[in-house]
Order: sequence, then C-alpha cells, then structure tokens
Amino acid sequence: MELNHQAIETPVRDASTVVLLRDVAAGLEVFLMKRSGLSDVLGGAYVFPGGKLDVADAMDDFPDRLDQSPQALHASLNEPNLEHHNAAALYVAALREAFEESGVLFSEGANLEITAKAADLLKSGQSFPAVLSALGLRLQTQHVQPWSRWITPKLASVSTKRFDTRFFIAAVPNNQTATHDNFETTTSVWLAPRAALEEYWRGGIALAPPQIMSLAHLSHHRTVASALAEARSKHPAVIEPEPFDYDGIRTITYPGDPQHSVRQRALPGPTRLRYANKRFEPIDGFEALFLRE
Repeated sequence: MELNHQAIETPVRDASTVVLLRDVAAGLEVFLMKRSGLSDVLGGAYVFPGGKLDVADAMDDFPDRLDQSPQALHASLNEPNLEHHNAAALYVAALREAFEESGVLFSEGANLEITAKAADLLKSGQSFPAVLSALGLRLQTQHVQPWSRWITPKLASVSTKRFDTRFFIAAVPNNQTATHDNFETTTSVWLAPRAALEEYWRGGIALAPPQIMSLAHLSHHRTVASALAEARSKHPAVIEPEPFDYDGIRTITYPGDPQHSVRQRALPGPTRLRYANKRFEPIDGFEALFLRE
C-alpha cells in the first residue's frame, strides 16, 4: 500500500464489514483475507470481509428475510439520524459481503447443500435478496453484533475513496468454513489478533490502520464469547480519524488523543499511529498496540 497524499472530494459511501471469529485451543482467532493487488481499495492488504452498500441490500421483504425487525436493527446501531430501513440494509450488506467474500452464509438451515445452491445462484447473476427469496432463507442478524463505526477522513492515508463503514463481529457457524473467493481476495488465514499484528510488524502482511486498531482491540479477548459480550454491552464506538502531516510524516490521531477533537477514548491501544518504516506504527513501539487505556 502506498501512502495517499491527496484530499478526497468524492462523497462518503456507506459500507459494512464483518470480523469473523472462532475459538481454538490457543484462544480467539480472526479471519483475514488478502485483497487482490488489482483492487482499487486496499489492494494487497489483509482485510476482513466487507464492502460498500448495494441498492439491492434495501430489500422489500425485510420481515420475511430477517430474524429481527428494522426497528431493532436500527436501535442496535445507535445512529439516530439513520432511517430504520437503511439500518436493516447495512446488516444485509454485512451478511451479503460475508457470503460473497468468505462463503459463510448466516442463515437458518444453511447446510452445505443450501450454501452451495446459494453460491451457484449468486454466480449466475442473481442478486443476494433474490437468492434468499428463491431458497426461502432468513438471515440471522442476531448472530452478528455491531462493533465499531469507522468514517474515512478527507485526508485518507491508504485509500482514494471515503467510506462510512459499520464493523460487525460474529462467530463463524460450526457447520461452515470461511475461505477466500480467488477473485477479490487471493489468499486467507486464521490468526490470533496478536499473531496477526506480529506478522504485520515483521513485514509478512500489510494492514490498514482500521484493521490494525481492530486487531489490537480484539487482542484483549481470549474467547469469541468475551468479544461478543463486550459488543452487546455498549454502543459501537465511532472513530473518525484525524490525520496530519508533520515534517513530512503522516500521523493519524484517534479519539482520546490530545490533538483529536474528541477527548474521550473510543478504543484501547494507542491514540495515534504514524507512517514510519513503510508502515503505520505507534510512536512508542509494538507493545503500545496492546495498551488497555
């Protein structure tokens, strides 16, 4: 990834991301996929499944296709200015992207046969809502929890587009296997949050700042249940990074940093990252990623 030096003037796009989790003997692991180097958004970086909101995500038959009402989903996002219908659409976008990019289908009765049929219908050109309708599937929105909300600043550091992305977390269903799609993503891996950050520090994988900070946050949890319990216990943190350049060095500040306009912390870990050694890193070194306050 190259550092972006130009201000972005295009509108902010709504988007959704799902951080897929699982428990193994050593503790919690996170699913990461490497974006194709041809991608115009974080090409070559390791990311969570996700993407921008599609028009079709605002389905006409929400009551038949979702296990919660749009009103309940709206309340969980804690965005008063967001319409109920749009809140539900963001959930649909999250679960659609999880299926398109990782093959994980959050739906009642989604066994191997049903999941394969859904994938074939999607590849044939049918929209995700049409696939759900054709197979009589209802999405399990209760299986994903709002985690955080990241809004790209105009002076973005690794992107040439702006997004208002809702991050959700979810446990991968026991009967399903997450994998990359060999199109938008070229490889995938399960790693403990700290192990992923260690691999990033060694130069083995590329990560963008939202993924760095999200992994640092998840490193404080030993189990999926612990992470989900935290997500249920509070409203999603809103993170609007505020970057600046000083002596030619890009620095990104987060809520709680002395130079950020929001004084209250939104996340554990460092309150700023700077671009040095061809990567984003805390000023106080690697271990600063794991600070609780």
